[in-house]
Amino acid sequence: MQKSACCGHHSLPEDYVPKHHRTVDEEYDHFLISPEQLSLDKACCLVRTDAAGAISTFEGTTRDTFNGKRVVRLEYEAYETMAKKEWHKIVGEAREKYHILGTVMHHRVGEVSVGQTSVIIAVSSAHRADAINAVHFLIDSLKARLPVWKKELLDDGSDTWKENEHVDMAVHDSTQA
Repeated sequence: MQKSACCGHHSLPEDYVPKHHRTVDEEYDHFLISPEQLSLDKACCLVRTDAAGAISTFEGTTRDTFNGKRVVRLEYEAYETMAKKEWHKIVGEAREKYHILGTVMHHRVGEVSVGQTSVIIAVSSAHRADAINAVHFLIDSLKARLPVWKKELLDDGSDTWKENEHVDMAVHDSTQA
């Protein structure tokens, strides 16, 4: 499969029939934990393919308040090796539930200022429902299962470490392809 010059998306032969991979493949499933700013455009380019009729995304940003208190910034830490292994399990589960072509999970570590992006999820598929539902499943699974920790620093000088949130994954049982 060749990549086109515009943004590196996959250019497919004319007789290609989309293959909805059931296993994780690092050519199509991209994982990144980085202290650098994240790019939604770059994430979309990684999942873009001529077989995709849809690309759905989620971009999580640092908000300026929490429980009525002013947020100065967030600080993230991650156990990257374990996070990658768990992310591959999550993507495998998503591939069993939805007909998806490519996935991206990019997450920041270190300081993330108000307004900056903390996490990006992108999914490509032949049809919009699979892409939209897969993104929802992936971000919920990330929040519940990945060893990524967030500390909120507030303008009153206090800080709070946040635990992974409880997510009712039953909501995803009715959204299978």
